[in-house]
Amino acid sequence: MSTSSHRVWKYGDNVNTDVIFPGKYTYTVSHDPAELARHALEDLDPEFAANVRPGDVIVAGRNWGNGSSREQAVTCLAHAGVRAVIASSFARIYYRNAINNGLLAIPCPEIVSVVSAGDVLEIDIENATLIWDRRKFDFPPLPAQVRKILDAGGIIPYLQAQHS
Repeated sequence: MSTSSHRVWKYGDNVNTDVIFPGKYTYTVSHDPAELARHALEDLDPEFAANVRPGDVIVAGRNWGNGSSREQAVTCLAHAGVRAVIASSFARIYYRNAINNGLLAIPCPEIVSVVSAGDVLEIDIENATLIWDRRKFDFPPLPAQVRKILDAGGIIPYLQAQHS
């Protein structure tokens, strides 16, 4: 992974899994990732699913992904093309589900208050830095094992590669 630039979508605090992937679809929509992606954030931002582009990032406040452990809340964003979710903090289960599904989750409360929707920021994984408007914001370095899982595209591809 190297430094890359990404367009920002901005949301607030306590965005729960029922908002990320509307709970009303949990048992009615197939588990096809493309179909899940069509419903990403639709109750919070009806424009998101139609306008998100591969490589975009979400910047959010505290406690992103709280609520149920529903994996669709990660899968829908990953398959919509979201490269990373950067938040002040994450619900523990959401954070783990993100890693398991190959979605980069970066805790960095300092950047949340300065970026706006539509801004562009850079992610430098090697140096654990976010760059916005020529300013650098550090985030906790990703452990080597987490990087391997993310590089593989999630825990299942990572484990498959280990056993082939």
